[in-house]
Order: sequence, then structure tokens, then C-alpha cells
Amino acid sequence: MDTTTTHQTLMREDKPDLAYHFTDGAADLPVVVFLGGYASDMDGTKATWLEGKAKDRGQAYLRLNYSGHGRSGGAFKDGTIGSWMHDAMDVIAHTCGGERPLILVGSSMGGWIGLLITLERPEQVRGLVGIAAAPDFTLEVEARLSAAQRQQMAELGYAEEPNEYSDEPYIFTRALIEDGRERLILEKRHQTSAKLIMLQGKQDADVPWEKAERICAAFDSPRTEVRFIDDGDHRLSRPQDLEMINQAIVDVMGA
Repeated sequence: MDTTTTHQTLMREDKPDLAYHFTDGAADLPVVVFLGGYASDMDGTKATWLEGKAKDRGQAYLRLNYSGHGRSGGAFKDGTIGSWMHDAMDVIAHTCGGERPLILVGSSMGGWIGLLITLERPEQVRGLVGIAAAPDFTLEVEARLSAAQRQQMAELGYAEEPNEYSDEPYIFTRALIEDGRERLILEKRHQTSAKLIMLQGKQDADVPWEKAERICAAFDSPRTEVRFIDDGDHRLSRPQDLEMINQAIVDVMGA
């Protein structure tokens, strides 16, 4: 099956439709849920490669597009951390119910969303693997806005920033930044029984490697761990990076 061209759709009343791809597996294994990054989609290298490894284990796997991303409905500019978190939770509820155990794999912004879901559904989330997880990144976006970008946001409700991964610029809205302030994680202490493993490249130009340590410090649990990749960048999509991510998922399952 060509996973880049097949998808399912969750139709929601008064909300954008959401595209996802779910493959079921053994009932005695937790479902792996891949949560993508800002302006990314569910057909990226990490999401599809990890799906193949889950299939090899006979394990259920879910990847999805938030509203305004990929094949999902809605406008990207209308999205916030909170709305995208609820998008993910709606797809999880639709495919996995409210009791089936989960392992969340959050890439960049998806790490923030995954941590929020972990706090929201502590009885269901067994563990989380963060890939260059970027909680609270909206604070950093706001801090680095230039005078021209601030004027653009005041006039249009959003600011643009060059995107080295695409010809299309990043768009950061006022609503995104304001919602982000309400969902900050690193400035508080949290209790969790979930196993957390943060994978972080030391050569990441987008997320400083110290953030992985801050995440673990914010969660009051001995079941947290940082695994640094000395030559790793932000994407962590090389074959050796993918193997490390998959191993972290296996380790969370065995914790």
C-alpha cells in the first residue's frame, strides 16, 4: 500500500474535516500516535517509516494532519496549539477510543502537543517520545519578531518568517501566540507516570538542545530521559536517527 496517497477522513460537525491514516494491530500493544510539527503533514519520512516498523511488530499506528495541514480541511491561519491539540485528541478518540493505551511520538511542535495530551489523558498515555520537541516555542517566536513583523501582525493579524524547509514562509498569527501563552509547559512543574524520552540533536538550529533538559526538569518523574545525538539536526530523518527513534518507542513500551 502506498501510504502517501491513502488516507481516511474524520468528518466533524462545525469543525474542519481531518485526514488521518490508521492501521490497527495487536490489542495487547499500545497504539503509536505520530504528531507532526508546525506546517508539516503526516506523509513525511519519520511518520511513514515509523509506521512500517510498527506494522513489523503487529502494532497499531496512527498518523494525522491537524486542521489546515496536508489534506485536512480548514485554514492554517485559523489554527492554534489548543485547536491542533483537540484535533489530535478527536482523531485519537475516533480511532482508539478513550481507554486503549497510547505511545505518543511528537516531532517539534508535535512534542508540545503530545506533552499537553499526556497531561490531559494521564490514564491513557503510557509514554511519549519527543523528537526535537518544542514546547513553548511561541514565546521564542514572539521575542524575535522584528519591528516590521510586529507592524505586519498589528495590521494583518499575522507575521511571516522565512522557511528553510519550503518556498512558502512560516506564518505566525496573533491568535497562535496568545493561545500559546495559555498552554506553556516549561514554566511549571508537572506530575506524570508516563515514560518520557527526548531525542535531541546537538546541531539543531531550530530548537536549542537545552530545551530537552528543561522538558525533563519540568516533569516530576524519574521516568524521564534525554538522548542526545551529537551530529543530529532538527529533522532527525537520517537512517541512524530513525533507528534511534524506533528504539526509543520500543524502550517506552518496555518501561
